[in-house]
Amino acid sequence: MRKKGTGRDRNSHADLSAEIKVGNEDDLFNLLEKSSAAPLILVLDQVQDPHNLGACLRTADGAGVDAVVIPRDRSVTLTETVRRVAAGAAESVKLFQVTNLARMLEGLKSAGLWIVGTTDRAETDIYSAKLVGPIALVLGAEGKGLRRLTAEKCDFLMKIPMRGSVDCLNVSVSAGICLYEAVRQRSGDHS
Repeated sequence: MRKKGTGRDRNSHADLSAEIKVGNEDDLFNLLEKSSAAPLILVLDQVQDPHNLGACLRTADGAGVDAVVIPRDRSVTLTETVRRVAAGAAESVKLFQVTNLARMLEGLKSAGLWIVGTTDRAETDIYSAKLVGPIALVLGAEGKGLRRLTAEKCDFLMKIPMRGSVDCLNVSVSAGICLYEAVRQRSGDHS
């Protein structure tokens, strides 16, 4: 039996009428300036399905991500559906909307982060990629993947190996695989 008032209990009954602050690019860089640890950031390029954004926020919370970044245009925002699917993570994960994703990625590079994009066309698979240190993982939209300019701004690209008949995974599933591989590598457990 779950104790009343535990974090999990509160999160499962999050007040959806409460206002959540969504930051902008300046807020993101202020957060990075104050951070002493190597940040782990999830960047979602034009994810439009609210269920996918909600699931990505929930996974980002579980993986201890410092921030989730989405573009202002052609992307779902923080809706009631996103908040429900996130199951409390919309209140705990810092979400930032930026006007120009390519410019923001350049700013992250200048701040010392490695920009790691995901695409099925990459040569390197996720298990060969080095995902330690300050990094931003960039995942693309449902069915489309990363936009060309977004992919060009990445320091390197990686793919999730696919062994079956489908050629790609849902963006929220891909986010989970990538984030937890980064968590595993960052914890020093390379077994």
